[in-house]
Amino acid sequence: MVRCEFKPQGVCSTKIEFDLDGNVVRNISFTRGCNGNLKALSRAVDGKTVEEIESLFRGLTCGEKSTSCSDQLARAVREKYEESKGQ
Repeated sequence: MVRCEFKPQGVCSTKIEFDLDGNVVRNISFTRGCNGNLKALSRAVDGKTVEEIESLFRGLTCGEKSTSCSDQLARAVREKYEESKGQ
């Protein structure tokens, strides 16, 4: 299991952290952003795979923004998973 850190772009959250165990994501936490919503999101997807998270959240937007914290999470888990396969 590896602890990952991702700097989201275009959203209120400034950092996403999570553990990656193969393609399973656990212990997600967000810095800044909509505290209650992000705690709920983190709890709801704990233990899901990279593919499940992507299928649920990739492409979702927030208001006028072209992305959202959930979209950024989907991007983060995919990026870090691909990086882990290359090691």
